[in-house]
Amino acid sequence: MSKRRLKRQLNLAQVVMLGTAGTLAAEIFVLTGHAAGMAGPAAVLAFLIGGLVSYSIALNYCELATTYPVAGGAMSYVREAFGNNILSFLVGSMDCMSSTFYAALSAIGFAYSLQVFLPFLPTVATAITAIGVFVLLNILGVTKVGNVQIVLGGLLLGIFVVFIVVGLIHPAGFHWDVFRAGEAILARKGFWRSLSRVLATVALVYNAYVGFEVIADDAEEVKEPNRTIPPGILISLTLCTLIYVLVGLVTLGTVPWQELGGSETALTDAVRRFLPGLGVPMMVVGGIIATLTSINSAMLSATREAFTLSRDGVWPRALSKLSRFRTPHVSILVIGGISALIAVIGLVDFLSYISSAGYLFVLFWASLSIIRLRRRFPDLQRPFKVPLYPLTAYLAGATCLLIVAFADWRALLFGAGVVTAFGLAYYINAWVVRRQASRVETMEPDKNLILVAAANLRTARDLVHLASIVAQASEDTYICVLTIDPVSSGSSVDIAKRTTRRLGPRERVLLDHIGGEAQARNVALYVKSSIASSVSQGILDEVEDRSNVKLLLVGWPGPLDEKALAENPVKIVLQGARTNVAALLDRGLTGIQRILVPVGGGPHSRLAIRLAYEIAISEGAQVTALRILPEDSESEEIEDKRLLVAETIEDVLGSVPPVFVPQVTQAASVPDGLLSESTRQAYDLIVIGASEEWAWRTQLFGSIDDWIAEAAPCSVLFCRRYEPVAISWLRRQVKIVEGEYERPNGER
Repeated sequence: MSKRRLKRQLNLAQVVMLGTAGTLAAEIFVLTGHAAGMAGPAAVLAFLIGGLVSYSIALNYCELATTYPVAGGAMSYVREAFGNNILSFLVGSMDCMSSTFYAALSAIGFAYSLQVFLPFLPTVATAITAIGVFVLLNILGVTKVGNVQIVLGGLLLGIFVVFIVVGLIHPAGFHWDVFRAGEAILARKGFWRSLSRVLATVALVYNAYVGFEVIADDAEEVKEPNRTIPPGILISLTLCTLIYVLVGLVTLGTVPWQELGGSETALTDAVRRFLPGLGVPMMVVGGIIATLTSINSAMLSATREAFTLSRDGVWPRALSKLSRFRTPHVSILVIGGISALIAVIGLVDFLSYISSAGYLFVLFWASLSIIRLRRRFPDLQRPFKVPLYPLTAYLAGATCLLIVAFADWRALLFGAGVVTAFGLAYYINAWVVRRQASRVETMEPDKNLILVAAANLRTARDLVHLASIVAQASEDTYICVLTIDPVSSGSSVDIAKRTTRRLGPRERVLLDHIGGEAQARNVALYVKSSIASSVSQGILDEVEDRSNVKLLLVGWPGPLDEKALAENPVKIVLQGARTNVAALLDRGLTGIQRILVPVGGGPHSRLAIRLAYEIAISEGAQVTALRILPEDSESEEIEDKRLLVAETIEDVLGSVPPVFVPQVTQAASVPDGLLSESTRQAYDLIVIGASEEWAWRTQLFGSIDDWIAEAAPCSVLFCRRYEPVAISWLRRQVKIVEGEYERPNGER
């Protein structure tokens, strides 16, 4: 089945800046001094090697991202190469987690950097505010993210250009004698020992090159991906490599490496010598901008990974919901909330280790996936083919192993722990799903009673006709037709404990008239009569006493004023019955050939889908699953909602049966759209889930449902799925926040 897709909005300039500014992170400000302490002047060589070996991974990503220009990056490639299993789950989860942690780490770095100018600002509050700003930008649209990245990235590049140019030409800047500081490159303590130190330094600084893969993670939102992604990745990596090498050259050529060793302020130490006064604040501003661009790109990467994991069904489905801006707003809010929570905890070193270890894991398996894909699908169309294959692919894998070999043991230990935790979560979830499925299978035979509340002979006949159709679609399902004799409180009959009486003449006539329908469909049926204080209380007591009521079926009570509605048995039962409830408005329900089901996505709509399916397979009917959008909806949003309808059906039924036709239409309001569709072609039955207004005293099933009851030209079945009160209330609040709560006029 096709999947919902994000909107392609990013152009080449935005893509380049996403990769460049996302890579030019705060590490270069901190790591240059540590690299100098480890390798001396050879630290510049380590920066160069780090950039060059990154080209092997970058070229692989160019091929993979153009072959599969979808959201998710490495997870998507691993899934195509090795299957939709624990490995793709781990890669996607680690990638999402690493980016989430990196966003939190960058936010904390931003707070620390800003305190240079505004020392009174609280660290945690500042970090959370920065995360909140980029959460809002991500929700408003990826073009907003791209434009902000262009502005911030342009400023950051400008600062580095000033640093490099002034540092190279100023008399107090770069000098070869200072750069060498009496030591030749790779001559420190012997060639092989020096080479080992360089490789260890490469492992230290390599995380500073991780960033261009955000382009692959967001490939689904890139315009003309075949023409945009390869130059975007390669240009951004080239710019970053040049900047890192030249910044390192200027820094070590201005201040001897012996003085810089271990310093976390190497760049400001250097700029203070050739650009006094202005230089230090300029570099502090550069550090602030670098942390902001890192938050931006990390947030984008993490949310698209979460969206893909959700869309593939391995993370909660809600994370793949799209806003009217065509952005995964639920994923953005969740990732932003987690990043903010992590920022509150702090522990910068811990965050750095987790982020580094996660990226190493992801890059390694992404590199192997290209080899596997070439073997599995040799004839697959590849708009960009990596040169020198398979050398480039093996070099990428070797690069990852090299980084792992020289990486900090704490990063590897943390990474192994996180992978183990995700693996356990994967198998525990699979076990829980199997256990729930097994439990449902064992319990489902008990949920085999359709309880029909009969008010009169005609209503009972109509309801039993429909109940027989639904029961025929399920094994071992039978029907109980319940009649209630209300007794006033002053009666001598003890109604504190409800009693069941023998069938009288009225019930025998009822059974004679309705039994034939059930018998014709080979469905068991019996009539039961009870005494209770009221009709509604008798029905509620019957539901409460049983554990096997699959569906309570009642008749539509007709138009009622507010006072009569509040006292109507159907309304009371609807609000109090702890089981699924459906009300039938029968306008000549004989043969059912066409069924219309409006699809929203909530639990009541899902019950409507289930009932429509059961009726369709019994009657051989066709079901139109309809989603109604505003008239100004764009074509991409229309296609997205059509796919969402199909996904909803798949969630409910396990697949999209041939009898279902997902359809999207545009209208001024939901009622207008439903009425237009119901008159466009003849339907025999509309099956519609209750709106959230069913809980109000002034509405029966909701304003839309009640309106349809008056205007629809065919029979209508209204459904309310049972759920605990607290869950129902919480879900209504979420829908209010998301702006999806139905208004009385049917607009959303």
